[in-house]
Amino acid sequence: MVKVLIVDDSAIVRKIFTEQLSQAKDIQVVGAAPDPYVARDMIVKLSPDVITLDIEMPRMDGITFLKKIMAHRPLPVIIVSSLTPKGSAMAMEALESGAVEVLAKPGGSFTVGEMGAQLADKIRAASRARVMKRVASGGAMATSRKAITETTNKVIAIGSSTGGTEALKEILTRLPPDTPGIVIAQHMPPNFTKSFADRMNDICRINVREGQANDSVLPGTCLIAPGNFHMLLRRSGARYYIEVKSGPMVHHQRPAVDPLFKSVAKYAGANAVGVVLTGMGSDGADGLKVMKEAGAKTLAQDEASSVVFGMPKEAIKTGCVDKVVSLRNMPQAILDFV
Repeated sequence: MVKVLIVDDSAIVRKIFTEQLSQAKDIQVVGAAPDPYVARDMIVKLSPDVITLDIEMPRMDGITFLKKIMAHRPLPVIIVSSLTPKGSAMAMEALESGAVEVLAKPGGSFTVGEMGAQLADKIRAASRARVMKRVASGGAMATSRKAITETTNKVIAIGSSTGGTEALKEILTRLPPDTPGIVIAQHMPPNFTKSFADRMNDICRINVREGQANDSVLPGTCLIAPGNFHMLLRRSGARYYIEVKSGPMVHHQRPAVDPLFKSVAKYAGANAVGVVLTGMGSDGADGLKVMKEAGAKTLAQDEASSVVFGMPKEAIKTGCVDKVVSLRNMPQAILDFV
Protein backbone atom coordinates (compact mmCIF):
# COMPACT_ATOMS: atom_id res chain seq x y z
CA MET A 1 0.00 0.00 0.00
CA VAL A 2 1.42 3.38 -1.05
CA LYS A 3 0.83 6.09 1.57
CA VAL A 4 0.26 9.55 0.07
CA LEU A 5 0.24 13.02 1.61
CA ILE A 6 -1.53 15.75 -0.39
CA VAL A 7 -0.21 19.29 0.06
CA ASP A 8 -2.36 22.00 -1.56
CA ASP A 9 -3.94 25.22 -0.31
CA SER A 10 -7.15 24.53 -2.25
CA ALA A 11 -9.74 22.57 -0.25
CA ILE A 12 -11.45 21.60 -3.52
CA VAL A 13 -8.26 20.15 -4.98
CA ARG A 14 -7.53 18.25 -1.77
CA LYS A 15 -11.05 16.81 -1.87
CA ILE A 16 -10.85 15.80 -5.56
CA PHE A 17 -7.45 14.17 -5.12
CA THR A 18 -8.58 12.27 -2.05
CA GLU A 19 -11.75 11.00 -3.75
CA GLN A 20 -9.95 9.98 -6.93
CA LEU A 21 -7.06 8.23 -5.19
CA SER A 22 -9.36 6.42 -2.76
CA GLN A 23 -10.64 4.43 -5.74
CA ALA A 24 -7.22 2.78 -6.09
CA LYS A 25 -6.87 -0.31 -3.90
CA ASP A 26 -3.09 0.06 -3.63
CA ILE A 27 -3.04 3.76 -2.61
CA GLN A 28 -3.97 5.26 0.75
CA VAL A 29 -4.29 9.01 1.32
CA VAL A 30 -2.96 9.36 4.87
CA GLY A 31 -3.37 13.12 5.08
CA ALA A 32 -4.05 16.42 3.30
CA ALA A 33 -2.25 19.62 4.32
CA PRO A 34 -3.18 23.21 3.34
CA ASP A 35 0.40 24.49 3.53
CA PRO A 36 4.01 23.32 4.01
CA TYR A 37 4.06 24.06 7.73
CA VAL A 38 1.17 21.68 8.40
CA ALA A 39 2.68 19.22 5.92
CA ARG A 40 6.00 19.24 7.79
CA ASP A 41 4.34 17.95 10.96
CA MET A 42 2.30 15.40 9.00
CA ILE A 43 5.44 14.03 7.34
CA VAL A 44 6.99 13.36 10.75
CA LYS A 45 3.80 11.83 12.14
CA LEU A 46 2.51 9.86 9.14
CA SER A 47 5.71 8.90 7.23
CA PRO A 48 4.15 9.08 3.75
CA ASP A 49 5.74 7.24 0.83
CA VAL A 50 4.87 9.96 -1.69
CA ILE A 51 3.91 13.64 -1.49
CA THR A 52 1.86 15.58 -4.03
CA LEU A 53 2.82 19.24 -3.78
CA ASP A 54 1.34 22.43 -5.17
CA ILE A 55 3.76 25.22 -6.09
CA GLU A 56 2.06 28.48 -5.14
CA MET A 57 0.83 28.36 -1.56
CA PRO A 58 0.59 30.76 1.40
CA ARG A 59 3.31 31.01 4.06
CA MET A 60 5.85 29.08 1.98
CA ASP A 61 5.95 28.29 -1.73
CA GLY A 62 6.15 24.69 -2.86
CA ILE A 63 9.61 24.88 -4.41
CA THR A 64 11.14 26.23 -1.19
CA PHE A 65 9.45 23.44 0.73
CA LEU A 66 10.62 20.88 -1.83
CA LYS A 67 14.23 21.98 -1.40
CA LYS A 68 13.89 21.65 2.36
CA ILE A 69 12.47 18.14 1.98
CA MET A 70 15.26 17.06 -0.35
CA ALA A 71 17.91 18.51 1.95
CA HIS A 72 16.65 17.06 5.23
CA ARG A 73 14.29 14.15 4.56
CA PRO A 74 14.28 13.15 0.88
CA LEU A 75 10.94 11.75 -0.29
CA PRO A 76 9.41 11.18 -3.74
CA VAL A 77 7.54 14.40 -4.58
CA ILE A 78 5.07 14.94 -7.43
CA ILE A 79 4.54 18.58 -8.34
CA VAL A 80 0.93 19.42 -9.21
CA SER A 81 0.59 22.86 -10.77
CA SER A 82 -1.89 24.99 -12.69
CA LEU A 83 -1.24 25.32 -16.41
CA THR A 84 0.23 28.81 -16.54
CA PRO A 85 3.53 29.99 -18.03
CA LYS A 86 4.63 30.98 -14.53
CA GLY A 87 3.56 27.67 -13.07
CA SER A 88 5.25 25.61 -15.75
CA ALA A 89 8.54 27.49 -15.34
CA MET A 90 8.40 26.89 -11.61
CA ALA A 91 7.63 23.22 -12.26
CA MET A 92 10.81 22.93 -14.32
CA GLU A 93 12.76 24.41 -11.44
CA ALA A 94 11.09 21.89 -9.13
CA LEU A 95 12.22 18.98 -11.30
CA GLU A 96 15.78 20.24 -11.08
CA SER A 97 15.36 20.55 -7.30
CA GLY A 98 14.38 16.90 -6.86
CA ALA A 99 10.73 16.39 -7.82
CA VAL A 100 10.22 13.11 -9.67
CA GLU A 101 7.22 14.27 -11.73
CA VAL A 102 4.97 17.20 -12.69
CA LEU A 103 1.26 16.91 -13.34
CA ALA A 104 -1.47 19.36 -14.29
CA LYS A 105 -4.41 20.08 -12.02
CA PRO A 106 -7.89 19.05 -13.25
CA GLY A 107 -9.37 21.44 -15.76
CA GLY A 108 -8.33 22.87 -19.10
CA SER A 109 -7.26 20.09 -21.48
CA PHE A 110 -7.62 17.29 -18.92
CA THR A 111 -10.83 15.91 -17.42
CA VAL A 112 -11.02 14.97 -13.77
CA GLY A 113 -11.26 11.29 -14.76
CA GLU A 114 -8.07 11.47 -16.80
CA MET A 115 -6.39 13.32 -13.97
CA GLY A 116 -7.27 10.61 -11.46
CA ALA A 117 -5.83 7.79 -13.57
CA GLN A 118 -2.66 9.73 -14.35
CA LEU A 119 -2.12 10.83 -10.76
CA ALA A 120 -2.47 7.27 -9.49
CA ASP A 121 0.06 6.04 -12.06
CA LYS A 122 2.51 8.80 -11.17
CA ILE A 123 2.17 7.99 -7.47
CA ARG A 124 2.89 4.31 -8.08
CA ALA A 125 5.96 5.23 -10.11
CA ALA A 126 7.14 7.77 -7.55
CA SER A 127 6.85 5.22 -4.72
CA ARG A 128 9.49 3.14 -6.49
CA ALA A 129 11.79 6.02 -7.34
CA ARG A 130 15.30 6.31 -5.98
CA VAL A 131 15.37 9.65 -4.16
CA MET A 132 18.50 11.25 -2.80
CA LYS A 133 19.80 14.60 -1.67
CA ARG A 134 20.30 16.98 -4.56
CA VAL A 135 23.77 17.93 -5.77
CA ALA A 136 24.37 21.00 -7.93
CA SER A 137 24.96 20.14 -11.56
CA GLY A 138 28.27 20.96 -13.15
CA GLY A 139 26.60 21.93 -16.41
CA ALA A 140 26.84 20.42 -19.85
CA MET A 141 29.66 17.94 -20.35
CA ALA A 142 31.59 17.51 -23.55
CA THR A 143 31.62 14.04 -24.99
CA SER A 144 34.21 12.42 -27.21
CA ARG A 145 32.70 11.05 -30.39
CA LYS A 146 33.41 9.65 -33.79
CA ALA A 147 32.78 11.95 -36.74
CA ILE A 148 29.15 11.85 -37.80
CA THR A 149 28.46 11.87 -41.51
CA GLU A 150 25.41 11.52 -43.71
CA THR A 151 22.98 12.59 -40.99
CA THR A 152 20.22 13.62 -43.41
CA ASN A 153 18.48 10.26 -43.38
CA LYS A 154 19.02 9.42 -39.72
CA VAL A 155 16.44 9.84 -36.94
CA ILE A 156 16.89 9.37 -33.19
CA ALA A 157 13.66 8.55 -31.30
CA ILE A 158 13.61 8.72 -27.49
CA GLY A 159 10.85 7.76 -25.04
CA SER A 160 10.85 8.54 -21.32
CA SER A 161 8.61 9.07 -18.30
CA THR A 162 9.32 9.26 -14.55
CA GLY A 163 12.79 10.76 -14.09
CA GLY A 164 12.96 11.41 -17.81
CA THR A 165 13.45 15.17 -17.71
CA GLU A 166 16.76 14.89 -15.86
CA ALA A 167 17.80 11.91 -17.98
CA LEU A 168 17.05 13.85 -21.16
CA LYS A 169 18.99 16.81 -19.82
CA GLU A 170 22.02 14.56 -19.22
CA ILE A 171 21.83 13.28 -22.81
CA LEU A 172 20.84 16.38 -24.79
CA THR A 173 23.44 18.67 -23.20
CA ARG A 174 26.19 16.30 -24.32
CA LEU A 175 25.20 15.94 -27.97
CA PRO A 176 27.11 17.87 -30.68
CA PRO A 177 25.49 20.37 -33.07
CA ASP A 178 25.61 17.94 -36.02
CA THR A 179 23.65 15.19 -34.25
CA PRO A 180 20.90 13.68 -36.46
CA GLY A 181 17.35 14.89 -35.91
CA ILE A 182 15.77 13.82 -32.61
CA VAL A 183 12.11 13.22 -31.76
CA ILE A 184 11.09 12.73 -28.12
CA ALA A 185 7.94 11.56 -26.35
CA GLN A 186 8.24 12.44 -22.65
CA HIS A 187 5.19 11.86 -20.46
CA MET A 188 4.38 15.45 -19.48
CA PRO A 189 1.26 17.65 -19.55
CA PRO A 190 0.64 20.79 -21.68
CA ASN A 191 2.78 23.90 -21.17
CA PHE A 192 5.34 21.94 -19.18
CA THR A 193 6.67 20.46 -22.44
CA LYS A 194 7.26 23.91 -23.92
CA SER A 195 8.90 25.17 -20.76
CA PHE A 196 11.14 22.09 -20.64
CA ALA A 197 12.04 22.45 -24.32
CA ASP A 198 12.90 26.13 -23.84
CA ARG A 199 15.06 25.28 -20.84
CA MET A 200 16.93 22.61 -22.81
CA ASN A 201 17.38 24.95 -25.77
CA ASP A 202 19.15 27.43 -23.50
CA ILE A 203 21.76 24.93 -22.33
CA CYS A 204 22.23 22.59 -25.33
CA ARG A 205 24.36 22.87 -28.45
CA ILE A 206 21.50 21.47 -30.51
CA ASN A 207 18.24 23.33 -31.10
CA VAL A 208 15.47 22.04 -28.84
CA ARG A 209 11.83 23.04 -29.13
CA GLU A 210 8.29 21.78 -28.63
CA GLY A 211 7.16 20.10 -31.84
CA GLN A 212 4.50 21.67 -34.04
CA ALA A 213 2.66 20.15 -36.98
CA ASN A 214 4.78 19.87 -40.13
CA ASP A 215 8.08 20.71 -38.38
CA SER A 216 11.01 19.18 -40.27
CA VAL A 217 13.24 16.69 -38.45
CA LEU A 218 16.69 18.05 -39.26
CA PRO A 219 20.26 17.48 -38.03
CA GLY A 220 21.00 19.51 -34.93
CA THR A 221 17.30 19.76 -34.03
CA CYS A 222 15.32 18.06 -31.28
CA LEU A 223 11.50 18.09 -31.28
CA ILE A 224 9.63 17.27 -28.07
CA ALA A 225 6.04 16.05 -28.29
CA PRO A 226 3.64 18.70 -26.92
CA GLY A 227 1.66 17.80 -23.82
CA ASN A 228 -1.78 16.23 -24.45
CA PHE A 229 -0.90 15.40 -28.08
CA HIS A 230 0.66 12.39 -29.75
CA MET A 231 3.60 13.13 -32.06
CA LEU A 232 4.26 10.96 -35.14
CA LEU A 233 7.05 10.86 -37.71
CA ARG A 234 6.13 11.23 -41.37
CA ARG A 235 8.16 11.34 -44.60
CA SER A 236 7.77 13.08 -47.94
CA GLY A 237 10.54 12.16 -50.35
CA ALA A 238 13.80 12.69 -48.47
CA ARG A 239 12.18 15.01 -45.91
CA TYR A 240 11.19 13.81 -42.45
CA TYR A 241 8.59 15.85 -40.61
CA ILE A 242 6.18 15.41 -37.69
CA GLU A 243 2.44 15.17 -37.32
CA VAL A 244 0.86 16.35 -34.07
CA LYS A 245 -2.53 14.89 -33.31
CA SER A 246 -5.01 14.15 -30.55
CA GLY A 247 -6.62 10.76 -30.05
CA PRO A 248 -7.09 8.19 -27.30
CA MET A 249 -4.51 7.90 -24.56
CA VAL A 250 -2.04 5.05 -24.92
CA HIS A 251 -0.87 3.46 -21.64
CA HIS A 252 -2.82 6.29 -19.93
CA GLN A 253 -0.53 8.79 -21.67
CA ARG A 254 -0.80 11.49 -24.30
CA PRO A 255 1.85 11.95 -25.63
CA ALA A 256 2.81 8.29 -25.59
CA VAL A 257 6.01 6.62 -26.75
CA ASP A 258 4.57 3.65 -28.68
CA PRO A 259 2.77 5.71 -31.38
CA LEU A 260 5.95 7.73 -32.01
CA PHE A 261 8.21 4.67 -32.18
CA LYS A 262 5.85 2.80 -34.52
CA SER A 263 5.71 5.76 -36.89
CA VAL A 264 9.52 5.99 -36.83
CA ALA A 265 9.72 2.28 -37.67
CA LYS A 266 7.41 2.80 -40.65
CA TYR A 267 9.04 5.87 -42.16
CA ALA A 268 12.69 5.70 -41.04
CA GLY A 269 13.25 1.96 -40.62
CA ALA A 270 16.93 1.04 -40.52
CA ASN A 271 17.88 4.74 -40.56
CA ALA A 272 16.65 5.15 -36.98
CA VAL A 273 17.90 4.65 -33.45
CA GLY A 274 15.35 4.01 -30.68
CA VAL A 275 16.03 4.75 -27.02
CA VAL A 276 13.88 3.88 -23.99
CA LEU A 277 14.75 5.76 -20.81
CA THR A 278 13.59 5.67 -17.19
CA GLY A 279 9.86 5.43 -16.47
CA MET A 280 7.05 3.33 -15.04
CA GLY A 281 4.98 0.93 -17.09
CA SER A 282 5.53 -0.60 -20.53
CA ASP A 283 5.05 2.33 -22.91
CA GLY A 284 7.71 2.12 -25.62
CA ALA A 285 8.36 -1.63 -25.43
CA ASP A 286 6.03 -2.59 -28.30
CA GLY A 287 7.16 0.38 -30.38
CA LEU A 288 10.84 -0.39 -29.87
CA LYS A 289 10.20 -3.98 -30.93
CA VAL A 290 8.58 -2.74 -34.15
CA MET A 291 11.55 -0.44 -34.72
CA LYS A 292 13.98 -3.34 -34.25
CA GLU A 293 12.01 -5.48 -36.70
CA ALA A 294 12.27 -2.62 -39.22
CA GLY A 295 16.07 -2.65 -38.88
CA ALA A 296 16.62 0.15 -36.37
CA LYS A 297 19.29 0.11 -33.68
CA THR A 298 17.86 0.05 -30.15
CA LEU A 299 19.04 1.11 -26.69
CA ALA A 300 17.63 0.96 -23.16
CA GLN A 301 18.76 2.63 -19.96
CA ASP A 302 20.14 0.28 -17.30
CA GLU A 303 18.52 -0.33 -13.91
CA ALA A 304 21.26 1.28 -11.82
CA SER A 305 20.87 4.70 -13.45
CA SER A 306 17.06 4.62 -13.87
CA VAL A 307 14.80 6.45 -11.44
CA VAL A 308 12.18 3.80 -12.19
CA PHE A 309 13.28 0.68 -14.08
CA GLY A 310 9.88 0.00 -15.62
CA MET A 311 9.85 1.05 -19.26
CA PRO A 312 13.44 -0.05 -19.97
CA LYS A 313 12.85 -3.38 -18.23
CA GLU A 314 9.75 -4.11 -20.32
CA ALA A 315 11.61 -3.18 -23.50
CA ILE A 316 14.52 -5.46 -22.58
CA LYS A 317 12.11 -8.33 -21.88
CA THR A 318 10.95 -8.24 -25.52
CA GLY A 319 14.46 -9.19 -26.64
CA CYS A 320 14.56 -6.24 -29.02
CA VAL A 321 17.20 -4.14 -27.25
CA ASP A 322 20.64 -4.16 -28.88
CA LYS A 323 22.42 -2.63 -25.90
CA VAL A 324 21.61 -1.78 -22.28
CA VAL A 325 23.51 1.35 -21.29
CA SER A 326 23.99 3.53 -18.22
CA LEU A 327 22.69 7.09 -18.47
CA ARG A 328 26.24 8.40 -18.30
CA ASN A 329 27.25 6.39 -21.37
CA MET A 330 24.02 6.86 -23.32
CA PRO A 331 25.07 9.93 -25.38
CA GLN A 332 28.13 8.12 -26.73
CA ALA A 333 26.12 4.94 -27.37
CA ILE A 334 23.62 6.94 -29.44
CA LEU A 335 26.39 8.59 -31.43
CA ASP A 336 28.10 5.26 -32.04
CA PHE A 337 24.91 3.81 -33.53
CA VAL A 338 24.28 6.73 -35.87
